[in-house]
Amino acid sequence: MRQTKWEELAEVKRELAARDWFMATSGNLSIKVSDEPLTFLVTASGKDKRKETAEDFLLVSADGQPAEATHLKPSAETLLHVEIYKKTKAGCVLHVHTIDNNVISELYGDDGEVVFTGQEIIKAFGLWEEDAVFRIPIIRNDAHIPTLAAEFSKHVHEDAGAVLIRNHGITVWGRDAFEAKKFLEACEFLFSYHVKLLQLKGTKIFA
Repeated sequence: MRQTKWEELAEVKRELAARDWFMATSGNLSIKVSDEPLTFLVTASGKDKRKETAEDFLLVSADGQPAEATHLKPSAETLLHVEIYKKTKAGCVLHVHTIDNNVISELYGDDGEVVFTGQEIIKAFGLWEEDAVFRIPIIRNDAHIPTLAAEFSKHVHEDAGAVLIRNHGITVWGRDAFEAKKFLEACEFLFSYHVKLLQLKGTKIFA
């Protein structure tokens, strides 16, 4: 099971790296290995995620600490992954920093959310109604990770979802790696579309 999950997460990392979504060692990924006890593979801190090595991930437990002896350190934001796995049935969590998601988070950060509607791609989130609305909460980027995790946790309710951290990046999760990646790609499509539309219109898109 562990090796299978490793390979699954490595494939997701490979795809996201090909999109150049891991600038300057940023980003973190994880995939659940077991429920009882809770363990998951998470990216090791400080690694160039565009490279593939035998030390890309390490196994951590429900407290976000290594589940076995290792010299590797889990990503600094592992506690956010812990909140998701403890509160939902999610199987995979993805976090990336892109220019577009940072711009969107700054534009709408004071509103506490960004709202999308009238876009075909929001069907990726299971919203099929013609006038469906998709909301992504935006939270403050607190440097103290336990404080950030506590605020982040307030927006974790479903087995799949997304939260923007202002001027930091987006965290998405899904029931499995496929769903999490689908959510991430759909979010980044929406962000990129609206940033480009803003450049053409020369005005803020949403009130």
